[in-house]
Amino acid sequence: MDTSVPEAAGPAPLWVEIVSPHDVVVTGLRCILEAELGAGVVVTVGSVAGDPDVVLYDVIGLLEGDTTELDHWVKNAGSTVVAVSRDLRPDLASLALARGAMAAVSLGVEAHGLTEVVTAAVAGNLDEVPAVRDGERWSHIGASAGLSDREADVLRLIVGGVSNQTIARTLFLSINSVKTYIRSTYRKVGVDNRAQAVAWGLAHGFAPPTDPIVPVSARAEDFAPGPRVA
Repeated sequence: MDTSVPEAAGPAPLWVEIVSPHDVVVTGLRCILEAELGAGVVVTVGSVAGDPDVVLYDVIGLLEGDTTELDHWVKNAGSTVVAVSRDLRPDLASLALARGAMAAVSLGVEAHGLTEVVTAAVAGNLDEVPAVRDGERWSHIGASAGLSDREADVLRLIVGGVSNQTIARTLFLSINSVKTYIRSTYRKVGVDNRAQAVAWGLAHGFAPPTDPIVPVSARAEDFAPGPRVA
């Protein structure tokens, strides 16, 4: 069966593919786009032939740590991938951005904000859309407390229940650097000990211990040889 989008007379409508395991999310996003853009948009869900202009990827698909579907859209399609973030799980949006999504926008974005994101994705000026800037700011976990990427990595590992020595090995830091990051993190989030830090992290969207840990500060230089603690 031909699953390609039919051609229409006049200017081609924007083609938006919605990727989400939740029907209510698909329905909500589709209704907003069709109501706001009318005939100017074609919304598809599921297997399609061709490359959509924009893919709205619901980050809840990363909940179990499987990035296969996201990787397909980022690497194998000529589409602009926008992560649809969940406010209570900013770590998932961080992972989507790290895997190549071009931007993040909150699931709770207002209708006009969503249409601005879609049209800007096609025009190539996502960085000018307020909804995107806000979404990306809060997608970087710990941003609400002013944590740096490295401090967020340290806190993420603390929430994951690992020791200072393991944090040092994982992030290629000296044990003294780890302790310095812990002190600055505690000060910023307003806690005094590890138990309080774990509670704060869980309440602010850090991944529970059973979830995969992906450092937000991961860059090429982070993987260069460095001091390790046995």
